[in-house]
Amino acid sequence: MADQPIHSSTKVARIIDLVQRRIDTRQLTPGMRLPSVRAMAEQLSVSKSTVVDAYDRLTAQGVVQPRAGSGFYVAAPLAPLNVAEPRGETDPTVDPLWIMRQALRPGPSGPAPGCGWLPADWMPDEALRKALRSLARDGDAETLFLYGTPQGDARLRAVIARRLGDQGIDAAPDQVMLAESGTHAIDLVCRFLLEPGDTVVVDDPCYFNFHTLLRAHRAHVVSVPYTPAGPDLAAFAATLVAHRPRLYITNAALHNPTGASMSAPVAHRLLKLAEAHDLVIVEDDIFADFEAEPSTRLAAFDGLDRVISIGSFSKTLSAAIRCGHIAARADWIAGLADLRLATGLGSNPVNAELLAAVLTDGSYRRHVERLRTRLARRREPVIERLEALGLVPWHRPHAGMFLWCALPGGRDSARLARRALREDVVLAPGNAFSHSGSAGHFLRFNIAQMDDPRIDTVLRAAIAEAG
Repeated sequence: MADQPIHSSTKVARIIDLVQRRIDTRQLTPGMRLPSVRAMAEQLSVSKSTVVDAYDRLTAQGVVQPRAGSGFYVAAPLAPLNVAEPRGETDPTVDPLWIMRQALRPGPSGPAPGCGWLPADWMPDEALRKALRSLARDGDAETLFLYGTPQGDARLRAVIARRLGDQGIDAAPDQVMLAESGTHAIDLVCRFLLEPGDTVVVDDPCYFNFHTLLRAHRAHVVSVPYTPAGPDLAAFAATLVAHRPRLYITNAALHNPTGASMSAPVAHRLLKLAEAHDLVIVEDDIFADFEAEPSTRLAAFDGLDRVISIGSFSKTLSAAIRCGHIAARADWIAGLADLRLATGLGSNPVNAELLAAVLTDGSYRRHVERLRTRLARRREPVIERLEALGLVPWHRPHAGMFLWCALPGGRDSARLARRALREDVVLAPGNAFSHSGSAGHFLRFNIAQMDDPRIDTVLRAAIAEAG
């Protein structure tokens, strides 16, 4: 979690608040060493005596313990983990969980142009029903009643390996492991590679659930500005030197929320930086099938040496059939499979069988071709509608479902989101995606969810009210 500005009356209180927040969000856990007095003073531009005063007060409160000649260590018991943004410090509208709660709320709901999935009536209904009927009729007892293997169904892994090859990623079936979803895949990778307090780099902006997931892993998150060609390389290099991160999590293609795709020169330079600083890259590629021609993939250039590729079919096939995958070095896959066995037993053979059937009977290929065409036909008309309201696209994506748009006059997107929710319209305000809090005048739009005319009416009224 980012260390957000803290409204405290004194510098000492600011330091106390900062340390307590890091403990509450599990960036600092019992037994971990606090930054040295000198390091904290330099970080916050205060005197060393101010830091000593704050640490002494934390010691008196029983929060930390001094160790002669070594420094100060966390003594406080952990509070129950709360992955939501702490209330009172942050507008709840830009808490990533807020958007998901609103978009997934039960019962009848209005339009959700801020959500991250396609409408149900865009999905291959008959293909899935056919696969379900076939499984119900012909499925064997092992598929229907027993645990799957930790690494997942061999047939589906072979299919996924061939599909990765079509994207230029050379992966053998034993380098692929199934997961419950793309998010579950990243969660397993974080469990496998991270220790509490490890630093992880994310894009700014990035998919908002990266923030929440990393908070659950007690990681220290730093962000790098994102450009239409990929991360800002100068800022990225400086971040590697200053923070020595363990992981970088990104979407190289059809970046969420911006829709941009990384250029080949940026990808090559990024991989050189990763090698020089022993950085592992997690490439979340769940939007791969929205592209007719694959754009740059870090995993393709790297050969799965220090890049881990994550995939899923939740966006293109069904969010209800939970099945993602991890492609990585074979020795890492073995460790990840053991971790999955320890935390969730085997994979889901029913979902794997359904997915394999749809991927191999030709219906999925035809379905994604229709999706690409449908999205392509909508993109410019939606951009025109938004521009007529004064919103400016940050980038014009060549594929995918997302548009990242700036509000006119620097208006506050969180305020607009609250106003729209009163009309039962769910928006996605920019600072939910921004670790630095620098995207407050942006909104992410899903062009597949823009049919309802109420969206334009609500936006027009909210923009006028905010002005």
